[in-house]
Amino acid sequence: MRFPSMTALRALDAVARTGSVSVAARELNLTRSAISHQISKLEECVGFALTERIGRGIGLTYQGERYAREVHGILLNLLDAGQLVDDQEISGRLCVSCAPGFATYWLCHHIGAFLRQYPQVQLQLVSPRTPDDTNNHNVDLFIAYGIGDWPEMIVEEIVALRFFPVCSPRLINALGGLKSPQELSSYPLLHMTDYSDWRVWLTAAGASGVNATSGILFSDAHCAQSACIAGQGIAIGDNLISGDALSKGLLVRPFDIGIDLHRGYYLAADPQKADRAVVQAFGNWIKTQLQSSRQTWQDTL
Repeated sequence: MRFPSMTALRALDAVARTGSVSVAARELNLTRSAISHQISKLEECVGFALTERIGRGIGLTYQGERYAREVHGILLNLLDAGQLVDDQEISGRLCVSCAPGFATYWLCHHIGAFLRQYPQVQLQLVSPRTPDDTNNHNVDLFIAYGIGDWPEMIVEEIVALRFFPVCSPRLINALGGLKSPQELSSYPLLHMTDYSDWRVWLTAAGASGVNATSGILFSDAHCAQSACIAGQGIAIGDNLISGDALSKGLLVRPFDIGIDLHRGYYLAADPQKADRAVVQAFGNWIKTQLQSSRQTWQDTL
């Protein structure tokens, strides 16, 4: 039995993550033809097709997607194994400020993995006054919501947001399905903080006959999402807030129309703190974990 080459596995993983041979080639510092050649060699090794032609580009086959998920997990394990010695040496206090939406719908479900990897770290999580606040001098690293405009900080985007309607499958089955956005006028809309998200989405969908201010206005996203999962109405969700619920079947998307928010979640740190080993360890960990979550969400978003 021949083992696949590491270069071929990394090529497949990069194509699966980025959805593009060109982007994968840039990431690995290879040519497009080299990426294609590596995947062809991998297909010979495993004995089945990993990719298929889609228009002028390529996509993964069903078997290719399943194999790529396994490969991604193995590569992460190899990365973790190589870091075990260094991880033992990372210690000290780390205070992370996290926007409430990110904390509720993602970080609080994964944070235990960080402490298992870095048991010597004294971790404190705090909530900012506003999601874009980066002014707490006791904080080492911010997970902030906004457009990335913190000029005095070192900033890196970790989640770009896209929003779209979501609802409970129980509700959509009771409605007999929604054939067009115009039909939303007959059902309760759930709003988070204000009416702007529904206004923007309804305009983009051409649903001028739907009252964007009808339904229920909630003071925070958690209440609106909980009501939505309970079948109380149709809400505007996004790939972070609704990602896990969609992948678990608690929510579905009644329409395919989505809108880029031009806002997202960012890592932001004071330049004097950004080089600390514990800060870099947390940043690298969260980016790796988010990539794994995207692999889980991709079939539903």
